[in-house]
Amino acid sequence: MSTGKRRIFEPAFKLLIVQRLMAGENAKALSRELQIRPGTLSKWCAHFQRNGAEGLRRAGRPHKIPGVPLDPVVKAMRVKDLVTARKRITELERKVGQQQVELDFFQKALRQVGQARRPNDGPGVPASTPSSRR
Repeated sequence: MSTGKRRIFEPAFKLLIVQRLMAGENAKALSRELQIRPGTLSKWCAHFQRNGAEGLRRAGRPHKIPGVPLDPVVKAMRVKDLVTARKRITELERKVGQQQVELDFFQKALRQVGQARRPNDGPGVPASTPSSRR
C-alpha cells in the first residue's frame, strides 16, 4: 500500500517505536501495524543505539533557530576553517602568479629563439651551420 510519497516521521514518534521494540514487542507485528518496513524500524533502532534520541532526528541539515547563537565550539571551528581556507587561497594565488611569471619568461625566450633562427630557404639549401666534415 504505497502512495509513492516518502513518509516523514517525527523524532518523538520514532523514539516511541524504538522504545516499544526495546521493550520486547515483535518487530514484524509492529511493522505490519504501522505499515513501516522492518528495515526502517531496525535502522531507527541502530541509530538510537549509536546516538541516542539525537540519532532519530530528521535527515538533513538542522534548522537554525533565530536569535539563538551558535555553540562557541562550532563557531570557533568555523572561524578556524575560514582562516585556514583564506591562507590556502593566498598561497595558491601566489603560486599562480609565480607560474604566470615563469610562463611569460618562457614565451619571451621562445619568441627570441624563433627570431634568431635563420629561415630555411627551401629544399637543398645548406643547413644553418656548416658541416664539421672537411
